[in-house]
Amino acid sequence: MSETTNTNEEKKKPPLNGRRALPSNNSNDEENEVPEMEAFGLIPRGFNPKDYLHVVDVHMFKEPHEINKQQHHTDKYYSPKLIVRRGQPFQIQIDFNRPYKPETDQFWLEYLIGRYPQQNKGTYIPILVGDVLKPGKWGAKITHKENNSIRLSIMSSATCIIGKFRLYVAVWTPFGILRTHRNLTTDTYILFNPWCQQDAVYLDDEKEREEYVLNDVGIVFHGNINDIKLRSWSYGQFEENILDACLFLMDKAELELSGRGNPVKICRVASAVINSRDDNGVIAGSWDNMYTYGVAPSAWTGSVDILLEYYSSKQPVRYGQCWVFAGVFNTFLRCLGIPARLVTNYSSAHDNNANLQLDFFLDDEGQLDTKLTKDSVWNYHCWNEAWMTRPDLPVGFGGWQVVDGTPQETSDGMYRCGPASVQAIKHGHVCFPFDAPFIYAEVNSDIVYSRRERNGTQVIVKIDTTHIGQLIVTKEVGGDGMMEITEEYKFQEGSEEERLALETAVMYGVKKQTTQDTVYQPQRDVDMEFQVQKAVLGSDFKVTITFRNKSRNYYTATTYLSGNIVFYTGVIKNEFKKHSFSAKLEPSSSSTFDVVIKSSEYLSDLLDQASFHFFVTARINETGKILATQKATVLEIPTLRIKTQGEMVAGKEMSVTVEFTNPLKQTLENVTLRLEGPGVLRTMKKEFRQIPMNSTLTWEVKCIPKWPGLRKLIASLNCDALRHVYGELNVQIQKP
Repeated sequence: MSETTNTNEEKKKPPLNGRRALPSNNSNDEENEVPEMEAFGLIPRGFNPKDYLHVVDVHMFKEPHEINKQQHHTDKYYSPKLIVRRGQPFQIQIDFNRPYKPETDQFWLEYLIGRYPQQNKGTYIPILVGDVLKPGKWGAKITHKENNSIRLSIMSSATCIIGKFRLYVAVWTPFGILRTHRNLTTDTYILFNPWCQQDAVYLDDEKEREEYVLNDVGIVFHGNINDIKLRSWSYGQFEENILDACLFLMDKAELELSGRGNPVKICRVASAVINSRDDNGVIAGSWDNMYTYGVAPSAWTGSVDILLEYYSSKQPVRYGQCWVFAGVFNTFLRCLGIPARLVTNYSSAHDNNANLQLDFFLDDEGQLDTKLTKDSVWNYHCWNEAWMTRPDLPVGFGGWQVVDGTPQETSDGMYRCGPASVQAIKHGHVCFPFDAPFIYAEVNSDIVYSRRERNGTQVIVKIDTTHIGQLIVTKEVGGDGMMEITEEYKFQEGSEEERLALETAVMYGVKKQTTQDTVYQPQRDVDMEFQVQKAVLGSDFKVTITFRNKSRNYYTATTYLSGNIVFYTGVIKNEFKKHSFSAKLEPSSSSTFDVVIKSSEYLSDLLDQASFHFFVTARINETGKILATQKATVLEIPTLRIKTQGEMVAGKEMSVTVEFTNPLKQTLENVTLRLEGPGVLRTMKKEFRQIPMNSTLTWEVKCIPKWPGLRKLIASLNCDALRHVYGELNVQIQKP
């Protein structure tokens, strides 16, 4: 009998390994039992705890309009509990059963986090009451005494763990320690503090703090370099349960609680847990245009639905692509108090062997050899920047750090990327952790076109050094415009500094293939370029190819145009247009040639971002030299119209209407509409079976806005034939 009870006991205890006395403490959710009476020995008969100082109540001043949330910039969080930022004092009030006498009474506060609190790990924090508060160190002092109550000002450490702490008040008696019982209403969330100079995420500009920490909507720039498109994204970091969901992500990533005061560690583990590869993280990526059993990436309007679904189901949410990973990552960072922004790199290299060179192989006809070509150019790629000091790196590499939750390549065996210092990438110091060489290649690779001759030798026909990372942008501070940050990542193209940074990167082990072994002698006296006419989805358009013959020779060029439908990642789905012609090039003159693309040629195969990729190659027959160039283009996609009716006042019902007209020459089937707006309405969804061609759909929604101020409504429409249809509207909600 005794043996069986013994094994049961062992089952309850967590398994220990030989290396540590306590199991790892990596869940903010689990708790330990804290004794309400901790006796020093035998308790004499007649001992009555009521004879001693006894806590009747603890007031946290945790309402949005009260002092703590106002001073700590946490009044927007939709949570009944106290939320404060580290390294800055906050107030609580304790009511005792009688007036507090400092000469004889002794009490202290205890903050605990996790299941195995330990003082040296920062997970058990006893705070004695003193006379002064030291900046950035734990402490408490009495600011006010009245009747049986005292008011305390409490300072948290500027390096304190980020998470949800439990609070106990302990009173000393000669026979033992008396504690308050477990009280959920006194739980305190402690977050990063960009307003505090001692905090690793301190940001000194108030406008930037308002944008990068407190703004709950943002803009995603997409499309391509020649046709920049933008859409809004609702971060919703203050919405109900989002803070708990973000803390859960750190539990999911099994980050030790003692490491959760360090923004570098938090970013590193979060970049892995945002995607579902190898750890069952938040979002499952899908780039194949098949989104059965899930939501198409283009249908999401914000992060809240994704995080809440993951928090409740604990299973990856389907599906995401780069801007979805980046949008959710941004919510996570801003919610915890790390300044963050979403960044788009146009013509982003996905260089799968990190040799700073994207290899495009042409066959002997001059057509792209898709079997040999493994690298790809993404029309755009979104990642995040998070603001923090880097005490682990030499001075000068703090500030913005690249973090990327999109699973592209593994880092230390997992799909994650960053944090990597933007400054280190610019100067080519790619030896510093984490993943700088991969990001350096994303913004700096060359495109090398080579052709296999009939005798089997590879001949380089063209090197394009300016195509990659042409434009890197983010949303401007305090507005919806675009701010270019290309020069944060790279020096002026062709400058001396740029060469130097490249040589530094090569020295630090970024592989750069030399092109000596392959003969490269381009045709210098003929230029070729092409333009794609701007076109609306569903219409015909033309591609114009221009040759400039700068020589005195008469040339003929066998020209080949290949039109491909591509994923925005530059991966080709299929070739929908092939067109060859012979061009006669007169000496010292320009000639143009038009190729018409009909909507019937592309509509049946179009992918969700309406992206095309055109390759034009021309062989100068007289010299045998090849000219090659490529360009991505995006069709104009129709938008949704959003209108409001009547007055818009916080706490009063208002009406929102979404309208859409079907521009295609076909009926749209199984259409889903989504509408959301942080502080105005939770995400609403509606399905429509059919929208006939040229007909208009109208959807009216009633809602009650919570907060006054400028708010944004964001809508999306999604069906198999048409994706990436968005609409948005700024609304001014009045005070009641």
